[in-house]
Amino acid sequence: MIDLLFIFMVLYQKYRPQKFSEIVGQEAIIKVLSNEISSGQIGHAYLFAGPRGTGKTTTARILAKAINCQNRQENEYEPCNQCSACLEISQGKSLDLIEIDAASNRGIDEIRDLKENIKFLPSQLKYKFFIIDEVHMLTREAFNALLKTLEEPPRHAIFVLATTEPQKLPATIISRCQRFDFHRIPVSDIVKKLREIANQEKIAISDETLYLIAWQAEGGLRDAESLLEQILTLGEDKINAEEVKQFLGIAGQDEVAELADLIVQRKVKAVVDLINQYFENGLDIKNINQLLIDYFRWMLMLKVNPNLAANLEQQLTKDRVKVILEQSEKMAQDELVKLIDLLLEANSSFDQTSIAQLPLELAVVKFLNN
Repeated sequence: MIDLLFIFMVLYQKYRPQKFSEIVGQEAIIKVLSNEISSGQIGHAYLFAGPRGTGKTTTARILAKAINCQNRQENEYEPCNQCSACLEISQGKSLDLIEIDAASNRGIDEIRDLKENIKFLPSQLKYKFFIIDEVHMLTREAFNALLKTLEEPPRHAIFVLATTEPQKLPATIISRCQRFDFHRIPVSDIVKKLREIANQEKIAISDETLYLIAWQAEGGLRDAESLLEQILTLGEDKINAEEVKQFLGIAGQDEVAELADLIVQRKVKAVVDLINQYFENGLDIKNINQLLIDYFRWMLMLKVNPNLAANLEQQLTKDRVKVILEQSEKMAQDELVKLIDLLLEANSSFDQTSIAQLPLELAVVKFLNN
């Protein structure tokens, strides 16, 4: 039986990236930051924007270590992770690394405290480093106070503002920062990272299961690792995809491909029967609807430009892409557009009915009976 407590500690602590080379899926951002650090051209304020779980605050902590590292040599950029500065930051013990969660500390008082704190020189590190997470949650008054700090920061202070909703930030704040946009991590990269974790911890888990976890994470590595933690509560020595689907109540690409194939073949009765079978098996029909939207979007994109197959292989296996290409030949472009519209309409209707499968049933029946 797997030691669950040990695994949770490993996933939470051991596999959090500790240097730039361990950050997954953000190569362009890491290259720019690495060049700045190695050349000594460090900015005073950075804006890290992007979806949750893509490495924003992790990158910020590594940046804090790199610029404060006592062993880093000229023209180098990676933190050593061995000096007292690196260790204190990694362990969350540094008094000079101040992290503020703007979601729960969003008012003017918190920013005033920050402004008072920033006046003092670092106690141990080269720089005081401030990370404000979910910065878009600050009040207008707090933003105004923060702006004054960003306009005239002391030389010993560096800011990283992290947000999932950069459009909510005032333009004046954005203009004072170097902006880096973090992107959703490709499924193939998430699967590779999860496989590394599984191999190192001697967890027997199929590739199909890892892909299933990666698809559900929607581009967030942190979410993928959290899903893996949930799955480990099964306590099985070998984890397969069917168990995971039942445990999480979600469908995999096999189920979606089967349903999509029946739609392509215009077999309305078989489609409705299969939707209800999935419902009886405990699968989340709203989740299936979303996966169908993704699936037919891929089909539309490949029909518009078959050369996109290479890009799609970062999200799916080659065999799956081949099947989608074959299915796309049986549907016209305007049909795919109409079907996606109906599925999108269904997506907004699930919370308005007590019959879980009804919105998806209506969408496919409307499409197939036209």
